[in-house]
Amino acid sequence: MASYLAAQVSDASHREVVGPLLDGQGPSGVVVRRGTVLASWGDPTRTEMAFSATKSVLSLVGGVAFDDARLRLDEPVAESVDLPQFGDSHGRAITWRHLLDQTSQWEGELWGKPTWADAQSTREGTESAGGPPGQGWAYNDVRVNLTALALTVVLGRSLPEVLRERVMMAIGASDGWSWHGYQNSLVDVDGTQVPVVSGGAHWGGGLWIGALDLARIGHLCLRGGTWAGRQVLSRRWIEELWTPCRAKPNYGLSWWLNDDRTVWPQAPRTGRCARGNGGNHLLWVDPARDLVIVSRWGTDVERLLAEVSGAVSPESPMSPVV
Repeated sequence: MASYLAAQVSDASHREVVGPLLDGQGPSGVVVRRGTVLASWGDPTRTEMAFSATKSVLSLVGGVAFDDARLRLDEPVAESVDLPQFGDSHGRAITWRHLLDQTSQWEGELWGKPTWADAQSTREGTESAGGPPGQGWAYNDVRVNLTALALTVVLGRSLPEVLRERVMMAIGASDGWSWHGYQNSLVDVDGTQVPVVSGGAHWGGGLWIGALDLARIGHLCLRGGTWAGRQVLSRRWIEELWTPCRAKPNYGLSWWLNDDRTVWPQAPRTGRCARGNGGNHLLWVDPARDLVIVSRWGTDVERLLAEVSGAVSPESPMSPVV
């Protein structure tokens, strides 16, 4: 765990873990097709850290705010929240879409962690240093934490509460999941100190969840936001989640898209996924096959995706996502 965290932070002076950690307990996962569990391994109910797959769940909370008309994707964040991070000329140009597709290019420090300390920002060479929002892309936990802060303020509540009441209860999830922030990640909302969760685990925290519950989230998205006939999230929001980012076409609103097979070359183009810990933690959703796969601590995840997908033919004609 410590080696993973250190690899994500470029400067040793910023490697202090400030959120809780959960030790991994070995491989586990589940395969679900047409809403039925076809296979499982390990203990799919066991809670594990989701690492950066948390980002994709954060985007579902963004969908709650979108559906409640509390945010418009292409509207500046500063028009709906009053936070100093969006007070200068660069900050005022950042939209909710920029936050959720990781193109905000915001520079600063949040909860004692500066954006430049996240080593992942420079690995793909897609960031336009000093450029305007929308012109460059970077996978940056500090900026994702800024997204979580902005969503907490616009919703006026802690994000785990919103997720539980608006999504997890609706899909019959267990009570075993939890979502954590840092020791100092708090924001004042109408005179009350509200905890702000983290969108990843580079400094600890993030979403802790079982494979079955994660599969339920995937099935909700696969079905266009519906569950048992109820529209939990709007179909429009699910479409936005999987709309390619201009600066990073294999990325949507905090979801990876395999359209050009650059995320998982051996897996189908029709897959979308939430992934973390170098891809070792994965939620895979393939609407064309009505298929959801969750794997934690897997050692050959791409082979798993390829072989399971190869054994399942695409729906013909493709089933509507309802």
